[in-house]
Amino acid sequence: MFNFTEKTRTYTDLHSDAFEKELKKNGNAVLLDVRTAEEFRSEKIPGAINIDVARQDFYTRVSQLDKSKDYFVYCRSGNRSGYACSILASKGLHCYNLAGGIIGWDGEIEERG
Repeated sequence: MFNFTEKTRTYTDLHSDAFEKELKKNGNAVLLDVRTAEEFRSEKIPGAINIDVARQDFYTRVSQLDKSKDYFVYCRSGNRSGYACSILASKGLHCYNLAGGIIGWDGEIEERG
């Protein structure tokens, strides 16, 4: 009848092509990189903002995000961003997770040597 142990996913996983396509067509999108500041400085998807999911102030910072926006979230491999999406969704934010992370991203990357 009911499976109370099953978690309900409250965000959408998208692989690179679908993530990029949805991001480009969405006029209300915010691209959010949840890796460390050091990782973010070395390379990022153009237009991304950085809020490190491992920082103690992550919950406070995401609580201040605009709930009318759609958040496209990524990390290195998709694990931290999936966790971040769960947190964002629990705060009433609509989000998409880049499955496979930036290492699986086929789009443009801004690198800094």
